Amino acid sequence: MPSSPRNLKALLDKAVATYNQPGFIPNDPISIPHRFNVLQDREIIGLWTAVLAWGQRATIIRNAEQLITLMEGEPHRFVLEHSEKDLKRFLSFVHRTFNATDALYFIHFFQRWYQQHVSLETAFLPPDYMSSTDTGPMLQHFHDTFFDDELAPLRTRKHIASPARNSSCKRLNMFLRWMVRRDDNGVDFGVWRQISPSQLVCPLDVHVQRVAMHFGLLKRHQSDWKAALELSEALRRFDPEDPVQYDFALFGLGVHQKMA
Repeated sequence: MPSSPRNLKALLDKAVATYNQPGFIPNDPISIPHRFNVLQDREIIGLWTAVLAWGQRATIIRNAEQLITLMEGEPHRFVLEHSEKDLKRFLSFVHRTFNATDALYFIHFFQRWYQQHVSLETAFLPPDYMSSTDTGPMLQHFHDTFFDDELAPLRTRKHIASPARNSSCKRLNMFLRWMVRRDDNGVDFGVWRQISPSQLVCPLDVHVQRVAMHFGLLKRHQSDWKAALELSEALRRFDPEDPVQYDFALFGLGVHQKMA
């Protein structure tokens, strides 16, 4: 373990430079939205891929590719123009506990949203979002917006996390990292400009949590919202403007077992 905060920052900065590179895109779920250039296509398939991002990465990518095929390679056009007949092909879609009922409601939500809005970003923006130090209120606003429909299935609620339920919201925080973080490295998109990178909360998975605890950045053992906030606050000490850049370092070091 590094002997001082300065040494730890140097180690993490080096890891960010190593893993925040396009060469790591192909084997990561972010490779799916990278296949699209249109904002709305990236938003739709990006959110959906992030929601499916638990389990083996190869399986996540394969099932996200299946969604692209089911949407005829044009997510935005499909959600706006599909027919009832087109929806039948989703009846066999499944990823772990995510099934056809969930898939059909996702399409319903996307259609309803994009009929009235240009971007999905505004679904994350409560009136006071600028005054928040983290994305908690934004995630809660999105959860409430997503399910503000009498057709929303109860079972689908487990797939859209909520800080109010003390979830770490790992997958939604990952999606926000993709859309909000901006640098010149070509991994994250940085296409959403109303949410600040300084507000982002670090996606907390088993790799990130293990490395963070190893380095003393996280003491809480539960993988929940409080732990995600604790870790993000620790990372802000290294870079208050872009704390979640260290997600690359913590995840990369954890996957490749390079914590010495």
